Amino acid sequence: MECGRESLERLAAHLEAVYGLNEASRRRGPVAEPLDVLIETVLSQATSDVNSRRAYAALRRRFATWDDVACAPVAEVAGAIAGGGLGPTKAARIKDIIARLRAERGRATLAFLHRMSTEDALRYLKGLSGVGPKTAACVALFALGRPAFPVDTHVRRVCSRLGLVPAEAGAARAQELLGLEVPPERALGLHLLLIEHGRRTCHPRRPACSDCRLAEDCRYARARADAGQHETGAGAGADAAHRRPRTRGRGTAIGSPILGRRLGHVRRKR
Repeated sequence: MECGRESLERLAAHLEAVYGLNEASRRRGPVAEPLDVLIETVLSQATSDVNSRRAYAALRRRFATWDDVACAPVAEVAGAIAGGGLGPTKAARIKDIIARLRAERGRATLAFLHRMSTEDALRYLKGLSGVGPKTAACVALFALGRPAFPVDTHVRRVCSRLGLVPAEAGAARAQELLGLEVPPERALGLHLLLIEHGRRTCHPRRPACSDCRLAEDCRYARARADAGQHETGAGAGADAAHRRPRTRGRGTAIGSPILGRRLGHVRRKR
């Protein structure tokens, strides 16, 4: 499958037929305070949705405002978010982000991003502590309502196996390539559908290629079929180029308190 607008439109239609997608997924209403989403997304890095959700809830219970977080010792913030993993690292990043905003804007807010172009907003976000291309795109998509296309481990794996991006491309490069081709109106829905497909069918190990509606167009599935590996799990050939550490549900912020309300719309078909 080549990476182009028509291919991605066809891919989205196939995935919608399998998993279903209601109209809520097509509406990207911006949130009043993008800083909330940014901090949720930072907490989602390298952990599960469940753990990041708990860490965010614990942080909000412990501190009434982001200014309170800025004034607290790193150790205290790290203790509040310990359940999400990497507490000291994430606490330092969050405090750095808030401190910079207070220094530049006089208060802890990212509301000014709503007045920026998407390109300028992404550039500003990537200049903040611990914010890479995926985290910045998540804020643009889910908080600002812009047609950014975050690529997490599931999206990268599925798109690589389909042949939409080179097998050797990392998440950042895949995001750059896909961002040029994904139709703006499809950005949110396709992002969520690819995550769903990665979790339910295109697993990191032992993907269910024999049950996949995309198998005929999938470079990876064809390679497995040629090698006679349909039911024998991951082999050394095609699998080796796509193997990554187990990251089920990690680094997406999909299960967060704020984002969960906006993203709980992929219907599971029986």
